[in-house]
Amino acid sequence: MKAYPSLMASAALPDISQAQRARLAYLEMRVWFAGELRRPDIEARFGVKPAAASRDLTAYKEMAPANLEYDPVARCYKPTASFIPIFGFSADRVLSWLLQGFGDGLDPRPRKPAPCEGPGNLGAPDLDILATVSRALCTGRVLRVSYLSLSSGSTSRLVVPVALADTGLRWHVRAYDRQKGRFSDFVLRRITSAEVLPDKGGEGETLEADEQWARIVEMELAPHPEARWPEGIKVDYAMENGVLRVRSRAATAGYFLHRWQVDCTLDHSLSPSEHHLWLRNPQTLYGVESAVLAPGYSPDKGRDS
Repeated sequence: MKAYPSLMASAALPDISQAQRARLAYLEMRVWFAGELRRPDIEARFGVKPAAASRDLTAYKEMAPANLEYDPVARCYKPTASFIPIFGFSADRVLSWLLQGFGDGLDPRPRKPAPCEGPGNLGAPDLDILATVSRALCTGRVLRVSYLSLSSGSTSRLVVPVALADTGLRWHVRAYDRQKGRFSDFVLRRITSAEVLPDKGGEGETLEADEQWARIVEMELAPHPEARWPEGIKVDYAMENGVLRVRSRAATAGYFLHRWQVDCTLDHSLSPSEHHLWLRNPQTLYGVESAVLAPGYSPDKGRDS
């Protein structure tokens, strides 16, 4: 999701410390999306003294004098009718904050700024496994894992992690599988044990060597041609001229199409009640290994004739 346009680019902000920049960004997000801000909110979030919180409020008002107004009855600051953000926020970041309360300190049960619910995550990875995998990834080390495959059961593998990926339903680690001699995706929840080995991955086992990761796929999504009210779909996805153009890595394109239930048949033959979107350029998936997950996609029928 793209960032919301801001009053000034982040680089154009006054020369302030990174710590104060973080506090001012929080101040702005709180007043913009929660509708009110009190000095103790800043104190509680960052553990600063009242004087420091007051300085932050003064600094913000100097940068954007038309953004805040003080309500003496409620004893809080509120956004004005002419409010324009000075920081660039992405919708993903704001929604995560609203849904989970991320960023509000170390409370194991973060406080949500507003009532907000989501579908939840049934496949959250084990943190010990995640920590081991991420350490190997960040240091370029080889990893010995015990993995529960749906096709072959429990196996021991030597892999070289190169990236993490969120499919929207589960977290995967992209890794070079020495047993099969290729890059593959491993569901983090299916890794039952992991050990970082001292040796590093070889030249052909790095992220740069992963062609499917490096390849960018350009997908053109349109309302399903059989949809009764395509205008609603266009609004749902903020389409321009009836199409939504999406760029994805080949390694993750199939997961994206599966998650959003995009009809990838040439003749848009899947049910429009279940598939609101249609991939109007299926030829872009030729050679994309993850396309096996794309609803209705056939490699032979997806080629240019």
